[in-house]
Amino acid sequence: MQVVTLGRRRPDPRTGFGMLAALLLAVMMAFAAVSQGEARAAPESFADLAEKVSPSVVNITTTTTIAAPADGGPMVPEGSPFEDFFKEFGNPQAPQAPRRSNALGSGFVISEDGYIVTNNHVIEGADEISIEFFSGKTLDAKLVGTDPKTDIALLKVTSETPLPFVSFGDSDAMRVGDWVMAMGNPLGQGFSVSAGIVSARNRELSGTYDDFIQTDAAINRGNSGGPLFDMDGNVIGVNTAILSPNGGSIGIGFSMASNVVSKVVEQLKQYGETRRGWLGVRIQDVTPDVAEAMGLADAKGALVTDVPDGPSKDAGMLSGDVIVSFDGTEVSDTHELVRRVADTEIGKAVRVVVLRDGESKTLLVTLGRREAAEGEEATATSPGGETAPSEKDVLGMKLSVLDPADREALGLPADAEGLVITGIDETSEAYDRGLRTGDLITEAGQQKVATIADFEARIAEARDAGRNSLLVLVRRGADPRFIALPVE
Repeated sequence: MQVVTLGRRRPDPRTGFGMLAALLLAVMMAFAAVSQGEARAAPESFADLAEKVSPSVVNITTTTTIAAPADGGPMVPEGSPFEDFFKEFGNPQAPQAPRRSNALGSGFVISEDGYIVTNNHVIEGADEISIEFFSGKTLDAKLVGTDPKTDIALLKVTSETPLPFVSFGDSDAMRVGDWVMAMGNPLGQGFSVSAGIVSARNRELSGTYDDFIQTDAAINRGNSGGPLFDMDGNVIGVNTAILSPNGGSIGIGFSMASNVVSKVVEQLKQYGETRRGWLGVRIQDVTPDVAEAMGLADAKGALVTDVPDGPSKDAGMLSGDVIVSFDGTEVSDTHELVRRVADTEIGKAVRVVVLRDGESKTLLVTLGRREAAEGEEATATSPGGETAPSEKDVLGMKLSVLDPADREALGLPADAEGLVITGIDETSEAYDRGLRTGDLITEAGQQKVATIADFEARIAEARDAGRNSLLVLVRRGADPRFIALPVE
């Protein structure tokens, strides 16, 4: 083998120096080969992988009974001149019998005793679920449990013989550019294979617990619930959605990460439902303008906007606290905190570090169960309390002190206080930051405001402190949110 080095004389391999250089070169080439293997160079073929995992991938057919419309259309009186017409040609609006509807999807077996994972939307509302295996065998499945928040469902079939299955891999180990392979039942073309790469990680669509892997492997309707494999044949995602203007694949598909799915599946298998930890706060991300308004050095953490009755309130957490650490791990944003809390055991006492008035405080919070809390949520409304009305234009907003009529109209409790925005200049900074007519300002500068004088005092304090913005807590319906309002 001849080695050519640009700009240098090639050493004579017959000399000691030359032999050493050749040895070093061989070691470097061997290391490069190993490195290339770790980087997963494009395989010559996916055939071996497809052959290995195909027996564990299934087609899913669901049957749903659709009830006939209650209103069957106009009735034709007996003896009417139209009676013979409708007898001959039929009445398209006549009462119809219930009909059966079929839908197709994909899934994969995760245990030899017949547990199967798919998407919730594949089997939602189904009366019957039929599983077709790669061998051609079909079995009826029963529903074990679902989790609409991650769009995951767990099914179970009974087989006389052990079933081939696949295992979950570590989705966090996948890197952008890694090769992946998708399998499923696209458009009814069963057991179809497509390949591509990981295009992006940690994508969010619309769910609270979203952690999608984006891939350019072809995913179409019918692929829903099917597996996304790494090159070792481990499932690192469940194909769930595509981004498309026409309903077909354009190379932007989304698979729910296996590290989310595997936790959900274990809970569905054990309880038939999910059991997520609950901190009991409403939160938002700390944006750079919010950080500036609060005097924070970094725009990170989770800003607490509301603390209803629950674990955090019992532990002493307050609206305006910034959660920077949960159970010993730093919190960068709200999405990370929500996932970490959900994955934590219910009833566990965790240390939560918050920033309050520039100081760090550690709270001990005993987590509740999110599903139970969501089922008990209710908003009590009752009018009461007299407050003399007052109105003034401030920072492009027309503000009015909250009165009993406003409380009732906004569905607020009797002890609610604040300033209602009754009008807003659409060219103002307040409008650009998202404030709207009907919003209620309850805090400014992390202090309660009950009068317009309170609000103006907070503005003056922010200006005197040399800050460009004032942090205000705004409620729109039941949704509280901090906004950094410019005061220059």
